[in-house]
Amino acid sequence: MAKFKHNKKRNSAFLYEILVQELTKSIIEDDVELKKKITQLVKESFAPGSMMYRELKLFKTISQTRGAGVLTAEKIMNEVKIRHKDIDKKQLVSEQNKLTRKIRKILSDDVFSNFVPSYKDLASIGQIFNQRISVKSKILLENEVVKNMTLLTEDQEMVPMDNIIYKSFAKRFNNEYGGKLLPEQKVLLNKFVTSFYNNGLELSAYLNDEIGRLKEDLSDALKKDILLSDSEMTENAKNVVDLLESYKSQPPCQKMVVEVIKIQELVKEINTHVN
Repeated sequence: MAKFKHNKKRNSAFLYEILVQELTKSIIEDDVELKKKITQLVKESFAPGSMMYRELKLFKTISQTRGAGVLTAEKIMNEVKIRHKDIDKKQLVSEQNKLTRKIRKILSDDVFSNFVPSYKDLASIGQIFNQRISVKSKILLENEVVKNMTLLTEDQEMVPMDNIIYKSFAKRFNNEYGGKLLPEQKVLLNKFVTSFYNNGLELSAYLNDEIGRLKEDLSDALKKDILLSDSEMTENAKNVVDLLESYKSQPPCQKMVVEVIKIQELVKEINTHVN
């Protein structure tokens, strides 16, 4: 496939990805002030109704589509191109320029050189939106992108997330708490990262369901003879149920996420012990 010159700073999805990377670094390094600044920057730049937000949604519609049939992929591609034409390009460039200036001020020019694993795909999609490239080049790009949209992912249930970001979180929690992250812990970490730029709606919804599941599992375990015979374990399990109950009156935060991750491990161990 031919190579095309692409301007990263005119790619809303790329700008979004590097901000997510820097946000993740600030969380891992416990830099509260920087985390606050980047979070605010993401919310302002990709606020619903902004041109960058609209373009980002179109990028994600294509980049997150996997396992689709060729016909379906082509229909999605065509619809996305139609909707992209409705974006005010002058306003879009203005928003992108404003964001890049703030990135330089809050972070540095170096972040534009961050390695983004999905950059090749994002660049190809960006060129599809570019009206200046030749018809032949655009068709070649679209064919390549459609091909990617038909590929199956390893885990279609997981929310797409930058590999570096995910590995950073996974490594940190694995090092701190030992062992290998459970599937439910991976999903929770995923929701936690994305909560910083989607107002925490998905995290809140997932935590509500997951906390309910954990309470139910613990309550069921407390009825089993093998657990009732161990007074210390019974008392600890009851304390954990009370802790889970207390989350109802609290907004999701990093401390709560860490605690729920530990409880997920505990419930797994208790269920294994009981069974």
